Amino acid sequence: MTKKRVINLALQGGGAHGAFTWGVLDRLLEDETLEIAAITGTSAGALNAAALKAGMVSGGREGARENLDWLWGRMGAVGDMRLSNWAGVLEPAQMARGIEYSLPFSLADAWTRLVSPYAYGPFYLNPLDPVVRAMDFDRVCADAAPELFICATRVRTGKIRVFSGRDISTEAVLASACLPNLFQAVEIEDPETGEVEAYWDGGYTGNPALFPLFKPHLPPDVVVVNINPLERPEVPRSPQEIENRISEISFNSSLLRELRAIHYAQQVMDENALRDDRVARIFVHMIADDALMQELSIATKVVPTPSVLARLKEAGRASAQTFLDRDAPNIGLRHSVNLEEMFG
Repeated sequence: MTKKRVINLALQGGGAHGAFTWGVLDRLLEDETLEIAAITGTSAGALNAAALKAGMVSGGREGARENLDWLWGRMGAVGDMRLSNWAGVLEPAQMARGIEYSLPFSLADAWTRLVSPYAYGPFYLNPLDPVVRAMDFDRVCADAAPELFICATRVRTGKIRVFSGRDISTEAVLASACLPNLFQAVEIEDPETGEVEAYWDGGYTGNPALFPLFKPHLPPDVVVVNINPLERPEVPRSPQEIENRISEISFNSSLLRELRAIHYAQQVMDENALRDDRVARIFVHMIADDALMQELSIATKVVPTPSVLARLKEAGRASAQTFLDRDAPNIGLRHSVNLEEMFG
C-alpha cells in the first residue's frame, strides 16, 4: 500500500492568473497518495481554496475538481471587458499585448486611474459578488479537512487578518480579493471588538500568509503555488511593464519575508543543533511557471478571457505534474526549494 504524503497548500493571488492554480489543484487532486491537510489562500487563491474545500466536503476529490471547474466557468463569464476568443490562436505574449493595447482595456485602465470605485454611488457592483455568494459556506466552513485560512488587509491599520473556521464568509473572501482601485473596501464586523473594519486585498500583507500553517498538528510540508514571477530578466520600460512589475514585487514581498524568516530560523536550528518542540521544522516546496507568467501581464490578470484561462489551467496541470515527478519524493524529508540560494 502506497504511503500517504500529507501537505499544506499556500495559494497566491493574482487575478485571472489564478486559473493556473486551478490547473495545479486539478492535477494534485487526481493523485490519491497526496493528502491536503490545510490551505492558506489570498485573493484568487482564496477563491480557489474555498471552492476546493466546499467541493471536497460534498463530493471528495471529484467534488473538489468539479467545484473548481464551476468556479472558473463562472469567472470566464465575469468581466466588463471580456474579449472574444481570437486570443486563443495567439501565444501568451501576443495575448497579453493584444489585451493591453486594445481600446476597451485602455479605456477601462484609464477610467480606474481617474475614477474612484465610490463614485458609482448606488450603481456600484462588485462583479465577484454573485460568484462568491453562490458558494456553499456551510461546507466552506465545515470542520472537515482541509483546514482553511483566508487572508485580507485591514485598511485602518495596514495589518493582516486571517479568517478561519466560521469566520470565513462571503465578505471575507470578497475582502481577500478587493483591489482598492477597482472595488470598494469590504466592511466586516470584528467579533472581538464589535467594530466594523474595512478590508482590502490580502496580497498587500500576506500573499499568501504562511504562518497559519505552522501548527503542531499540521504537517511540516508547505507547497506554495506561485503565480507572480519572482524574477524578470528584462528591465521594464513601457508604462504597462513598469506597473506590472511594481504589482508583482508588491504582491511577492510578504511571501519572500516569510520564506526568509523560515530560512533564518532553520539555519539557526541547524548551526546550533537546536532542538525545541516549540520551533517547527518546515519544508518548503513551490509550483510555478515563471516563464509563462513573464509572458503575461497585468492585463491578463484583470480580463478573465476564457481562452487565456484554459491556457493557464493547462500550464498549471503541467507544472503540478513536474512537481509530482521531481519534488514530491522530498515531502516529509527536505525542502525542494533552495532557500540558501534564494536568500543566502
